[in-house]
Amino acid sequence: MKKTYKILTFLAITSALFSGCHDDLNQDPTIDPDSFTEQNVFANADEAKGALAKLYASLALTGQEGPAGQADITGIDEGTSQYSRMLFNLNELTTDNAVVGWGDPGLPNLHEMNWDSSNDFTAAMYYRLAQEVSFCNSFIENAESLAEDTEVQYFIAEARFLRAFAYYNLIDLYGNVPLVTLVSTELPEQSNRTEIFQYVESELLEIQDLLKESQANEYGRVDRVAAWALLSKLYLNAEVWTGENKYTEAVTYSEKAIVSSYSINTNDANGNGSAYDELFLADNNANGAQNEFIFAINFDGNQSRTYGGTTFLVHAAIGGDMDPSLFGVNGGWGGNRTTSALVEKFDDAATTFNDDGFPTAWEDTRALFYTDGQSYEINTIANTFTDGYAITKFKNVTSEGNPGSDAGGDFVDTDLPLIRLAEIYLNYAEAVLRGGSGGNVNTAVSYINQLRTRAYGNTNGNIASGDLTLSFVLNERARELYWEGQRRTDLIRYNLFTTASYVWPFKGGVKNGAAVDSYRNLFPLPANIISINTNLTQNPGY
Repeated sequence: MKKTYKILTFLAITSALFSGCHDDLNQDPTIDPDSFTEQNVFANADEAKGALAKLYASLALTGQEGPAGQADITGIDEGTSQYSRMLFNLNELTTDNAVVGWGDPGLPNLHEMNWDSSNDFTAAMYYRLAQEVSFCNSFIENAESLAEDTEVQYFIAEARFLRAFAYYNLIDLYGNVPLVTLVSTELPEQSNRTEIFQYVESELLEIQDLLKESQANEYGRVDRVAAWALLSKLYLNAEVWTGENKYTEAVTYSEKAIVSSYSINTNDANGNGSAYDELFLADNNANGAQNEFIFAINFDGNQSRTYGGTTFLVHAAIGGDMDPSLFGVNGGWGGNRTTSALVEKFDDAATTFNDDGFPTAWEDTRALFYTDGQSYEINTIANTFTDGYAITKFKNVTSEGNPGSDAGGDFVDTDLPLIRLAEIYLNYAEAVLRGGSGGNVNTAVSYINQLRTRAYGNTNGNIASGDLTLSFVLNERARELYWEGQRRTDLIRYNLFTTASYVWPFKGGVKNGAAVDSYRNLFPLPANIISINTNLTQNPGY
């Protein structure tokens, strides 16, 4: 499946299969490149599998001619519009985890937290997710004609998962959005956040037994554990999104995912004393990391070229004195680095300090910072890559140290986990601490210690039950999951994203950080969508 959907970037398979469905969430009308017919795409199960691949590819790629050309979404640079790059921009760049030195219109506003409803980046993510919903709706409707085929039944369940995943993102980022599950050209009505939540919940509960067993599917395609894991994430955020506590359910579905056949990667294939960095290398589809990935976006430097994805995460994090060849690429883009607030989360593991007293080495191997020539504190964000530590988490080299498959060094092979088992360990611990029944604090501690033993290479970082607090879990999530698209959601759940209770460098556009209005917990619906569809009401504050 990995190569199947990558190759499809060169085949304009979206076609009339998806025509007529792009008003589903009131998208940009230029999203629909046509070439094939529904009859061709759904002639049999094999052809339908190719259409299914497009649903996965829609999260990885940006158009019909990778890395650029025939873009699915217009009005923004095509490479920027890729799903996981947008997820980084909206869920990491708006937090203590990242800043970027580029001055693209609308981009500095994200870290400064002063975006408006015309922001290109908040709008493009809405369009990207709307496109995924549209593609899934059309696929499900057309695949029903082949539903007697057992494999096609699995295809449909996977499409329903991907649609639910898109709506999970939509309620997280935008709140009240249209709920559309059928192909339609009508202007949709707006649903509230609770209705969207209940829909995602019901879909995942219904398809959990329709998906293949744990790890019985091809790598890159979801199975029933993905449904359990997404339910774990959904229930953990239920109190914020709906006002209803569902921590017991979060415990239940976290545990179901944890006791599945997926496992935390402890394979130190490159022999550097860390199994953590194996998760983010070019061969993470085969080096043991794949057993931790419950849902991932697959990339290949030759067959799925994009300026988003891990190509973005690797190149954009290289600048200053860094050697791009050590990362398996031909150069750095000098953009993304982190703030001292993230570095501080590793203070207890610091082992070496510079002349100014700032840490430069850590016992916790998750502290993947580049410090040579980099200042600890940020004085200037724009065009000053050396202000702030750089991040070396993502690389386009294999466990053996070989570069990725693209001989030119432009595009990256490294797959990107969207849900991995380590996150579910953390979900379990948080849900238990928040009062979810059926869980156990000692069990939660054992899960946390598995992650910390991997990080330290020994038990030096292990904690006791008395150390396990909500604050500790939030900080552990920062240490384990930074730059994986989680941070904004986590901070909102702890009521720290907009408030004065926690500030970080340049939060609110102020060097030392400042609170912002609480309406920033949601992004605005795109301004042009509001002007087109009078059924929609803009989020408060915009």
